[in-house]
Amino acid sequence: MPTPWKPTFAIKATLALHAAAALGCLIAPSLWPWAVGALVINHAIITTAGLLPRTTLLGPNLNRLPDDAIARREVAITIDDGPDPDVTPQVLDLLDAANAKATFFCIGWRARENPALCKEIVARGHRVENHGDSHSKAFAFFGPGRMKADIAAAQATFTDITGQTPRYFRATAGLRNPFLDAVLHGLGLKLASWTRRPYDTRCGEPETVLQRLTLNLAPGDILLMHDGHAARTADGQPVILTVLPRLLATLRDHQLNPVTLPDPTS
Repeated sequence: MPTPWKPTFAIKATLALHAAAALGCLIAPSLWPWAVGALVINHAIITTAGLLPRTTLLGPNLNRLPDDAIARREVAITIDDGPDPDVTPQVLDLLDAANAKATFFCIGWRARENPALCKEIVARGHRVENHGDSHSKAFAFFGPGRMKADIAAAQATFTDITGQTPRYFRATAGLRNPFLDAVLHGLGLKLASWTRRPYDTRCGEPETVLQRLTLNLAPGDILLMHDGHAARTADGQPVILTVLPRLLATLRDHQLNPVTLPDPTS
C-alpha cells in the first residue's frame, strides 16, 4: 500500500501561512496589508525555490549519488531531451565503446516518434526515465491536474515501449512549482537533478562544455548533457558528440565509473 504524501517543511509552512492569513483577515480585517505582505514574501521564496533545480525545499530531489555509490567511485551521466534519431544512435555507440552506462531522460512525444530507438537505449543496458510528455517551457506554471496528465502520459509511453517503468522524473530545465512533489508521489516517481550542468543546449564550444563537466569532478557527481536540442559546434556537430568521448576518457583517467541512476527502492 502506498505511503501517504508528506509535504516538506516549506510547503507545510506555506499552507499554514495561507490559513493564518485568511483567519487573521476574518478576525481583524484591518490586518489585511500585513497578511498580503506575508503572502507576497512567501510566494517569492517558493517561486525562487522552483527556479533552483537542485533544491530540496519543495520535496525530495536526487542531486548527488548516495554514499555507497560514492564509495564505489561512481558517477552518473544523464542525457536529456531525446531520443533524437540523428544524435542518440551515435551517443549509444560512444557509450558502448567505453563500456559506460547512462540514464536518458526522454520526452514522451519524441519516444512515440522513435519507439525503436527508445527500445535500443534499454537493450544496450541504459535506463529511460521520464522528462515529461510535452517538454513544455511553461511546465513550472502547470496546475496539478495538467502536470499529472503530462507526466503520466510520458510514463505510459515509456512503459509501453520499453517494458520498463521509469523511476525518476526531471522537469523541463529543472524548473518546477510546489505541486510537483505530490504529483510525483502519486505516480511513484522520484525527482532527479544534477551536480554539473554544462548548458550544452546553448553553448557549442566543446572546451567550455567539457570544463563545466569535469572541473573538480568527483565520485557521486550527476552530469547533465543533451542529445536532443544539443548546441552545435563551429563545424555544425552536436556538441555532445565532440565532448562525450573526452568526458569518458577523463572518467577513465580518474578511475570513475559511469553508471545509471540508482534504484530508489534499494
